[in-house]
Amino acid sequence: MSQATAPATDSSSPAPPAVPKDGRTSQRSLSRRLAARPEIGALIAAIAVYVFFFAVASPFREAGSLANVLYEASVMGIMALPVALLMIGGEFDLSAGVAVTTSALTASMWSFQLSMNIWVGIVVALLVSLAIGAFNGYLLVRTGLPSFLITLGSFLILQGANLAVTKLFTGNVATDSISDMDGFDQARKVFASEISIGGVDVKITVFYWLVFAAGATWLLLRTKFGNWIFATGGSKESARAVGVPVTFTKIALFMGVGAGAWFVGMHILFSFNTVQSGEGVGNEFLYIIAAVIGGCLLTGGYGSAIGAVIGAFIFGMVSQGIVYANWNPDWFKAFLGVMLLLAALVNLWVRRQATRR
Repeated sequence: MSQATAPATDSSSPAPPAVPKDGRTSQRSLSRRLAARPEIGALIAAIAVYVFFFAVASPFREAGSLANVLYEASVMGIMALPVALLMIGGEFDLSAGVAVTTSALTASMWSFQLSMNIWVGIVVALLVSLAIGAFNGYLLVRTGLPSFLITLGSFLILQGANLAVTKLFTGNVATDSISDMDGFDQARKVFASEISIGGVDVKITVFYWLVFAAGATWLLLRTKFGNWIFATGGSKESARAVGVPVTFTKIALFMGVGAGAWFVGMHILFSFNTVQSGEGVGNEFLYIIAAVIGGCLLTGGYGSAIGAVIGAFIFGMVSQGIVYANWNPDWFKAFLGVMLLLAALVNLWVRRQATRR
């Protein structure tokens, strides 16, 4: 019986053609992936601003000056974080600036006028701030009106109420000092104390800011709620079609802005013992500017918490750097305007890089 043999193979036969890779399977280089990050433009701008003021303003190089820059950035950045999340979710909050003042006024007057422990006023202020955010979010989802219009109405209501109620109870445009009230010293340690590092006093808000930034980054990139934020900001109809709770997401984001306003309001109250009822007007635009410089798109669905941190840091460097350089402070707003326009152009380029194959 003959043994069957395998047919001989021709070593000269051509190899099977390679399967071409399409855009879904091709790997981009590290530089392309970094360029597509929403905060990369803000990082480049932050480095340029730091080098610029380091060169032109000698006080800017001192450790104490950096602590002041970080403090200015932290007060702005704590609010810029929830505002950035809200913008990624596709909405704006023009009442954020005066909501900070409302929170501080509520805690101060509730405690002082009713002779209560200051912590009672703090809790009441938190509830009021969350209620303002919930009201904005609920009105948005129930009416379908633009958030610009709804929060503009809230801005006017809060601005007028802050002035009218303060005059009604104090006879002045500022609250009474609460420095001698029960619980003040403990609350001051929580919201407005300083920590010495290497002989330099650093405000506690800087550390809160970094912790909040880490939490916001984790929320956006590692949780289901973060996916909901991106999906809602990209297209709420499509998000709702795949089961995303759009109503809950938007209301929660507005309440997050309220929580941020409460915290910053408490810091202002316990830093100065009293609050001017007309403060906060215009700060809402600074929060939005910090988020936009950090890479958030006005159309929603794109951005990062780290970008908002960098945007706030740029704000701190500019506001303090102009002082250290002995320039006219009127240039501050002009500098911010230039940064905003440059950020918009850079973000447009970054967005195109991110969507290229």
